Amino acid sequence: MTRDGAPVKRVALSTIAREWSHLGVVGFGGPPTHIALLRKKCVQDHEWIDAQEFEDAVATTNLLPGPASTQLAIFCAWRLRGTLGGIVGGLCFIFPGLVLIVALAALFLAHHPPVAITGAALGAGAAVPAVALFAASRLVAQSRQRMGRRNTELSRWIAYALAGALFAALVGSYVVLILIACGALEVAMRSSGHTSPGPAHALAPAAILHTVGLAGVGALCLVAIKVGALSYGGGFVIIPLMQHDVVTTYHWMSGAQFLNAVALGQVTPGPVVLTVAVVGYAVAGIGGALLATVVVFAPSFLLVLFGATHFSQIRSNHSVTSFLTGASPAVIGAIAGSAIPLGLSLHHLWQVPLLAAALVWLFVIKRGVVSALLLAGAVGIVLALVGVAV
Repeated sequence: MTRDGAPVKRVALSTIAREWSHLGVVGFGGPPTHIALLRKKCVQDHEWIDAQEFEDAVATTNLLPGPASTQLAIFCAWRLRGTLGGIVGGLCFIFPGLVLIVALAALFLAHHPPVAITGAALGAGAAVPAVALFAASRLVAQSRQRMGRRNTELSRWIAYALAGALFAALVGSYVVLILIACGALEVAMRSSGHTSPGPAHALAPAAILHTVGLAGVGALCLVAIKVGALSYGGGFVIIPLMQHDVVTTYHWMSGAQFLNAVALGQVTPGPVVLTVAVVGYAVAGIGGALLATVVVFAPSFLLVLFGATHFSQIRSNHSVTSFLTGASPAVIGAIAGSAIPLGLSLHHLWQVPLLAAALVWLFVIKRGVVSALLLAGAVGIVLALVGVAV
């Protein structure tokens, strides 16, 4: 092993660039797809990484704040070629989706987009509240199992979830505080007999993030770092973390445009967190999109490149696991609660049956998120072309 923990036999950087770029191009479907593709490539096809080590990395990156599948992609590349490999792999994984989502943002956020584009945006946006509810539902089983089976644990889980939902629905810009508070409370509840330090001190930086008065690109950086460094529980938590700031506090986007941004993050390949790039484009064009992307992913690169050698300690740390046990139901509640302001952003009556159809598609027929958004967008195009008001 080398000093930074990478194996002596290294994979060429050109190979990492090629393979991770391929992941970035075909990685539609969010974290489950990304993990499956990484497992196939690194464990099954090339046998670069041991199966148990890969599963341990999956578990650890899910304990870290930020986009877990992106952190896993960085870790796997780091494992093959050290720090430089991690940087190359991470950038190549992110870049294809970034190019596509910025191009689509330019199209969808144009001052006078074609009527078909407007119809597609409104159609896909109508399905986003259903997607938020579906994303929350997918996280419930694992979160409940982590919390435990006793009645007191179930009561705490419900309380955390309700708190997250209320904060997301009513005071969205401060939802990160309730996520951290629920995590810290669970650490306190489970701390008997343990001496490892808890994460309650994270409340201080979170509070600072909400007391600094900034505007323009400074505010954009603040929102992006909040998403990148303080998001727990997967990519969809970006909705309650960003929505209030983007729509209400800074007025960078209308509610309908934010729905479009979320939809674009879902239907493009790569990390869902690239939704931040659409917000950055709305603030300051291509430069704003690039700045937001750099800021939002910087914590993930730093956490993995400097912390990968300590992953085993992170997994075994009682305070870390307890914190995530409390934060995860609050995250689920926040994602579900965000469906309320998202739904209130719908401005046309024809979007309501589309939302209902998306709920049926996801929860009854049990089909995928990407297909739901694409179909809703297609319906929006048809309605716009036949003269329905958009």
